[in-house]
Amino acid sequence: MKKILAILLMIAACGMSGAWAAPEPAPAVAESVANVASVKGGVGTIQFNAGSSDATFNIYAITGQLLKSVKVNADCHVTVDMPKGFYIVRFNNQWSRKVVVK
Repeated sequence: MKKILAILLMIAACGMSGAWAAPEPAPAVAESVANVASVKGGVGTIQFNAGSSDATFNIYAITGQLLKSVKVNADCHVTVDMPKGFYIVRFNNQWSRKVVVK
C-alpha cells in the first residue's frame, strides 16, 4: 500500500511541475470511419467492407498460403464462408489483420 501511495505522489509531483506535456490533439482524419475498409471474423464467415473505393482482400492461412482473393466494389459488403480457424487478411497490400472464424 505504501508503494502505491509513493507512486501516486511521484506522479502528482511530476504533473504539477510540468514534466509531462499535455497530449497533442489527434490529427484530422480525411475520411470518416464509415469510408474505411474493414474486415471482421464471424461464425463460419469473414465479412469485408470496401469503404469508399474498390478493394482486394487476400485471405491467408497462418502458414502463409494464399487461400482466397476477394474483390469488393466501393461501398459494398461481402461475406465469405470459411472453415473455423485463424486467418490473416491483407487489404490492397496496405495493411493486414488477424481474423478468427468461430
